[in-house]
Amino acid sequence: MAYRWKNTLTRKDATPEAVFLNRRQILAGLGASGLAMAAGQGRAQEALEPNSWEDITSYCNYYEFGTGKSDPSQNAHLLTTSPWSVTIDGLVDRPGDYAFDEILAAMTVEERIYRFRCVEAWSMVVPWNGFELADLLDLAGVQEGAKYVAFETVLRPEEMPGTRFPVLDWPYVEGLRLDEALHPLTMMATGIYGKPIPNQNGAPLRLVVPWKYGFKSIKSVVRITVTDTEPPTSWNKANAREYGFYSNVNPNVDHPRWSQATERQIGGGLFAQRVPTLMFNGYEDEVASLYDGMDLTEFF
Repeated sequence: MAYRWKNTLTRKDATPEAVFLNRRQILAGLGASGLAMAAGQGRAQEALEPNSWEDITSYCNYYEFGTGKSDPSQNAHLLTTSPWSVTIDGLVDRPGDYAFDEILAAMTVEERIYRFRCVEAWSMVVPWNGFELADLLDLAGVQEGAKYVAFETVLRPEEMPGTRFPVLDWPYVEGLRLDEALHPLTMMATGIYGKPIPNQNGAPLRLVVPWKYGFKSIKSVVRITVTDTEPPTSWNKANAREYGFYSNVNPNVDHPRWSQATERQIGGGLFAQRVPTLMFNGYEDEVASLYDGMDLTEFF
């Protein structure tokens, strides 16, 4: 692992939520990757202005509630998120059903501001609250021989109207290589702007992997399986030509139906100019070493 991220910020460093929502100021004092960088990285810091609560919670994909961008915010209230538990199984020392409250009690929840890049070539900046996935996996105890981590979204057709249609092979599933899962940037989000994460954004617990396209950050997780084989992933199963297992943000590898070289920033207005997409979504210094020697065109 290239480095261990160290938090250098406190709540007093953050711009108040009301200021964010009114877009009166730009957040200052946060690192180039949306969080404070570890000392000695030598990279100039850049201010990231998070999108408003309205942007984040009203413009999103969650096909279990419909394929339109506003469908999740209109339908996701149907999902019951309490009580909630996550089954952790596979190559772990302590398999079992972990209650959400039990998980939270064992974790250190912190705030991180990350870029979010959708495979559809739009982007936003999100102030997540959550904890490192590595800490949750440590709670369960990863066994020798483990190579991958698989994830599964809750499937409740009676609460999720979109699952009544064969848009994907439900339930939604995703996966990471173990070193990706253990990377300190990889987190399990429990909130946005210090509030519990809304249903349409993946309540009560979702994965966030900021250097990958957004569909890798699976929502409403109910199962985590540590395994020695590469797990199937929903969009790869649906169309392997368009959606690879890794799905790292890469401006040099176009989607078969559109360019990935630029992106449209949500919240920039109708006539906002597209901006260049950054390699690994701006987290190249932190994660490029994970892929040393790999052909990122072949393993997209």
